Amino acid sequence: MASSQTSDTGLRRFLPDGFVLALVAAVGLALVAPGIGASGGPIPLAPITEAGIALVFFLHGVNLSPQALRAGAQAWKLHIVVQLCTFGLFPLLGALVYVGTAGFIAPEMRLGFFYLCALSTTISSSVATVSMAQGNIPAAIFNVTLSSLAGMLITPALIALLQTTGTAHQLPLADTVIDIATKLLLPFAVGQLLRRWLVGFVSKHKPVVTKLDRGVILLIVYAAFCNSTAQGIWSRYPVTTMIIVAALVIVMLLAVIAATTLTGRALGFSREDEITAVFCGSQKSLANGAPIAKIIFGANPALGAILLPLMLYHPLQLVACSALARRYVRRGQAEAPVAAVVPANG
Repeated sequence: MASSQTSDTGLRRFLPDGFVLALVAAVGLALVAPGIGASGGPIPLAPITEAGIALVFFLHGVNLSPQALRAGAQAWKLHIVVQLCTFGLFPLLGALVYVGTAGFIAPEMRLGFFYLCALSTTISSSVATVSMAQGNIPAAIFNVTLSSLAGMLITPALIALLQTTGTAHQLPLADTVIDIATKLLLPFAVGQLLRRWLVGFVSKHKPVVTKLDRGVILLIVYAAFCNSTAQGIWSRYPVTTMIIVAALVIVMLLAVIAATTLTGRALGFSREDEITAVFCGSQKSLANGAPIAKIIFGANPALGAILLPLMLYHPLQLVACSALARRYVRRGQAEAPVAAVVPANG
């Protein structure tokens, strides 16, 4: 019986996440029947997704604990490393790819790759993998919150900076920031103000909140791919383009994991802080990325192509970070008996 359970657990490691399967299904439906969710179609997805985005960020505000933030705010060296990786190293690598792939990849996919690199880190999966690997959870909570809030301003600023140096039409940065502040930051702030009265109810119904969060992402992705398919966007790309994008995403993920690991060790981080640096510094947020893309790129028919690198990165980071978390746990278990037999000084 025990071996059967172990076998089942081992098999589950290689099964796709349910949300990833839902993303694949949403994309498949959009490719087969784009008219249902495209602009002007029978389902008014634009107002539905806008209302859903506001509700999701309101609930994020309710869920955020100020006490947890204060508990993790002390590790300033760790926070600097994570934020510099998220908004410094990543965009630098993204810019190199953007310039280096000119003529090999369509402009919208190059823009999508840079957009992936300009995003904040994830919230739930970063904290979950840090917890799984037995890292510094309070510091992880502080980092993902800081990154998420900063990303609402830094992400559009980086996109605007890229477009001022290229030939693409320039992003109206001030209008975009106001739009993000109105649609994302304002609901978040209202949620924080009402947290005292609503946190108990929201915590009690956390599975429903998670489903709502993921449902809104699915709607945004579905609508984006419906519009791209209806406009004939996908017929422009050969299979080699998709292969190149997927390969670049894999290389990017592995490179940043290696960079954060080596940086943490060079700075003498504890095992717990190294874990937090790796998992918070290497992941990118689809939960923030999809709504912000909808605001930044508006009704761009190529929005599906712009989101493609992020959608490829999302499941890969889940698989890679989950496997790495298990490796950290095994290493910690192997080191624990050795530490136990070392006599204490005194």
